[in-house]
Amino acid sequence: MTILDTALHTSLRALKLSGMLDTLDARLLQAQAGELGHLDFLQVLCQDEITRRETMSMARRLRRAHFDEQTTLEGFDFAASPKLPAAAIRDLAALRWLHAGESIVLYGPVGVGKTHIAQALGHLAIRQGAEVRFYKTSRVIAHLAGGHADRTWPRRLAELTRPHVLILDDFAMRELTAQQADDLYELISERAQHGRSLITTSNRSPVDWYPLFPNPVVAESLLDRLINTSHQIFMNGPSVLRLKFIYIFYHQFPLAGTGCSSQI
Repeated sequence: MTILDTALHTSLRALKLSGMLDTLDARLLQAQAGELGHLDFLQVLCQDEITRRETMSMARRLRRAHFDEQTTLEGFDFAASPKLPAAAIRDLAALRWLHAGESIVLYGPVGVGKTHIAQALGHLAIRQGAEVRFYKTSRVIAHLAGGHADRTWPRRLAELTRPHVLILDDFAMRELTAQQADDLYELISERAQHGRSLITTSNRSPVDWYPLFPNPVVAESLLDRLINTSHQIFMNGPSVLRLKFIYIFYHQFPLAGTGCSSQI
């Protein structure tokens, strides 16, 4: 490495442009071959740095989302579940709900892919630069409850209000205490006031959520903010988990169920 090379590397690092070093040699070869003019060379290097930063930023947002798994709409097998409202789900991929601060309710029986779709929509939002958080509803309730014990409740509420999209998985699983209902009311109200989107998945229909709240007034206020201003998608069909199990089972044990047997 020459003195000039060393000075350039030092300067790029000082300017926090060290990502350019990854493609600098390749771009120099292009310039020497006459493929890039002076301005083109500089522009391409700048674009390389922008691409690197965007990639790193997206990776950080994905880590902060705490997804159970990295799922995408492209990876969901709609053909295996013909009863699912594929057109309505794909329409959500346009993310108009995100820009409008609207919410989504995905409900239906166990195993049809609600959590997959919720995380896939969150993944799409992250690609567009949004901050997303994914939690089991029970964990959020416990997290807020802990804030009452150590007097950090306002800070915990603010942390859950801040992301552009909050995904509450397994919503309305069981009856709530008065304190839990109040905490959820405050969370959903704060997010609505700040125009933040909420995605919930549930095994129950929204109309069956009301009896889970001990106070009818709180239930009406909370669910009015959530249900009446949301995109409700009923997901029905065969269990995706069961289909995956059958696929894996028959690929590992191809003779199973055929009446054939083998002897060792």
